[in-house]
Amino acid sequence: MKRAQIETLMPEMRAYARSVSGHVQDAEDLVQDAIERALSAPSRPDMLDELRPWIFRVIRNLHYDELRRRRVRREYSAAQIRYSDEATTGTDTERDTLIRLAFEKLPPEPREILFLVDVMGFKYSEAAQVLNLPAGTVMSRVSRARKALRDLIAANGTNTI
Repeated sequence: MKRAQIETLMPEMRAYARSVSGHVQDAEDLVQDAIERALSAPSRPDMLDELRPWIFRVIRNLHYDELRRRRVRREYSAAQIRYSDEATTGTDTERDTLIRLAFEKLPPEPREILFLVDVMGFKYSEAAQVLNLPAGTVMSRVSRARKALRDLIAANGTNTI
């Protein structure tokens, strides 16, 4: 992909990103992420008329990935608060300790995937690259790992982990 092609598409990319995100700052982030993805993609269209829909699809996918990540984090945070409130009436330090101990009891694979996505904030696609797995596999493993963590907390919340 040539710089001139990117420059040609920039106004349209920004407009599209603003239309899907609704915020100027989010739109700029989407455009920058899309350019980064496009430049690092092993196979991408060379012709401008093929590149245009391809890069728009990248922007759209990035936007939905971000929305999904925000929703998952909100749900995860709400679940953690709910489970920690049920598990302990102690201080935040006690709750954090309970979660950390449960996290350490997870098997290595679920612990690793939760660390990448929830602790380090990796996108599913980034975690997939690190683990050399398809993004869908990462998503399902994250879901199972979160459930396993919640189960550990629920099972041991009233006892010492």
